[in-house]
Amino acid sequence: MASSSYSNSPCAACKFLRRKCMPDCIFAPYFPPEEPQKFANVHKIFGASNVSKLLNEVLPHQREDAVNSLAYEAEARMKDPVYGCVGAISVLQRQVMRLQKELDATNADLIRYACNEMPQPSQFGRRTNHGGGGSYDQNLGFYNPSPWNNDPYGGGQDTGDGSNFQ
Repeated sequence: MASSSYSNSPCAACKFLRRKCMPDCIFAPYFPPEEPQKFANVHKIFGASNVSKLLNEVLPHQREDAVNSLAYEAEARMKDPVYGCVGAISVLQRQVMRLQKELDATNADLIRYACNEMPQPSQFGRRTNHGGGGSYDQNLGFYNPSPWNNDPYGGGQDTGDGSNFQ
């Protein structure tokens, strides 16, 4: 928070309104001279008088949050005059829904892939060795290939003549 009472330059609000910045200026702690666009947007959307009234009605410890909310809404209204931040929220909600559908589809693909990699039903319920060092664990329900085998399917070595060593 910048206070104009300790500096030579007036706050952004007083500079914009072309008035003298007093030590008890309600705007000074929230609209520092380094951020003139922040007040310009808030003033254009809400008006200086309304913002002043609002800040006087809000408890002092809540004023900074109120100003940040006003500044965010004002900037959103400048970008989208009809919907403001509601439009931005709506776009983000649609994006979350689209990404959730994409995640669900990817998870379904992973499950299908994992099911296709599992051993035949006759091998369920026992640990089997697949030549490559992997095993089927009945407690987990997944095939665990050996980390020392380059064959992701746990099969034997491919000799190139159609037969596998196991």
